[in-house]
Amino acid sequence: MTADDMSVPAAELIIVGHFDRAPGYVTRRPGGSPSWLVMWTQAGSGLVEQGGASFTAGPGDLVVLASGAAQHYRVAPGAERWRFWWAHFQPRPSWPGWLAPYARAAGCHLVAGVPVALHERLDQAFRRALRDARWLPPADPARPDATRLARRDGADLARPDGADLARREVTEPAGARHASPTGPGSPAGGAGSPVGEAGPVAGRSAAPGGAEASRGEQTSGGAVRARVGDRAWAPETASDAGTALDAEMERDAGTALDAEMERDAGTALDAEMERDASGAVAGSAAARELVLGAVEEVLVLATASARRPGDGDGGGDGGGGGGDGRGGDPRVRRALALIAAEPGAPHSVASLARAVALSPSRFAHLFTSETGAPPMRAVRQARIRHAARLLEATDMDVGQVATASGFVSPFHFSRAFRQEYGLPPRAYRRTRQEADRAGS
Repeated sequence: MTADDMSVPAAELIIVGHFDRAPGYVTRRPGGSPSWLVMWTQAGSGLVEQGGASFTAGPGDLVVLASGAAQHYRVAPGAERWRFWWAHFQPRPSWPGWLAPYARAAGCHLVAGVPVALHERLDQAFRRALRDARWLPPADPARPDATRLARRDGADLARPDGADLARREVTEPAGARHASPTGPGSPAGGAGSPVGEAGPVAGRSAAPGGAEASRGEQTSGGAVRARVGDRAWAPETASDAGTALDAEMERDAGTALDAEMERDAGTALDAEMERDASGAVAGSAAARELVLGAVEEVLVLATASARRPGDGDGGGDGGGGGGDGRGGDPRVRRALALIAAEPGAPHSVASLARAVALSPSRFAHLFTSETGAPPMRAVRQARIRHAARLLEATDMDVGQVATASGFVSPFHFSRAFRQEYGLPPRAYRRTRQEADRAGS
């Protein structure tokens, strides 16, 4: 069963697919859909109409359409294509709240302008969702992957540029590979000619003009010269020659295998996307949860980073999936999000100002007027709150907690903590532990 077979997917189905559509592509669902639909545009543009709203979605735009409202979307007029990932799903309880600030109409959301730095990560999340839609547990978890083992064994046999033959030469006994002629009259390449001398190696033909095609040769000075393809070098000793040749061939083989695996992976992904352009249906409960996890990652990243309508040019605020939803200047919200994300980092007025593209003086004035406190007071409060959580949830000693929370010394930390909570850190931990035991 594919999405093409169902103009209106069943509510319980979770389906993931990838389209690259030319002008003329259109989907209409007058009665809406019983499932939600997310579309992530990679190239070109699409025109979306739902619930009385109409807008164009371009690269970096995420469209989420809720169930129940009439749907109409197509390649945008004048666009040469519309390439996009899509998924039908039922949302988890928290998802509508993340999307609410991006509503264009009832049940119609446009998360526009997801930062370019996140585009590849969203692409990867959809690729993972497509693979996970058909995920099954291994038949025998204890058994090694036969395909992987076969590929590894094949890599040992398929050396580039005849490196497998060269390896057989250099692993022969050193006496057979590098021995000098038995006497000044020994003919080159005669019956007793050792491997590595100027004579042809047994089982190989000489090159035109009498030039031999072996991988090693004796120079006039007696040094051994080892060859791999067109590269040649003359180490000081025969053992060095064999060791270095082994290392060079192994590097060449590894590089060739990496390139081959990368080509195979790209080809397989292209084939997979072509095969599943009509959609992959998550068949098992585990597959459905895996796909929902990937969709959740997409929604969190997009809503937490895209600019909210009405925010102006100040940039994202870390809201949506991870912010607090407060109003105010988006640059101040961004600074607060940076502090909350890493309270132990070496924040300063200058570093926070750089992060929001303001001068330190302008940032400090704006931050204080918006929050009622200077930036470094907010940093200290965030560090103390972080330290309190560590005291409650871990067995780290006070010195470790102080370091993890960004304080320069346990003494400085203890004094700041007592000013905030009225207790020194150890007493605070003991009090919380006693309260937890009494509650249990």
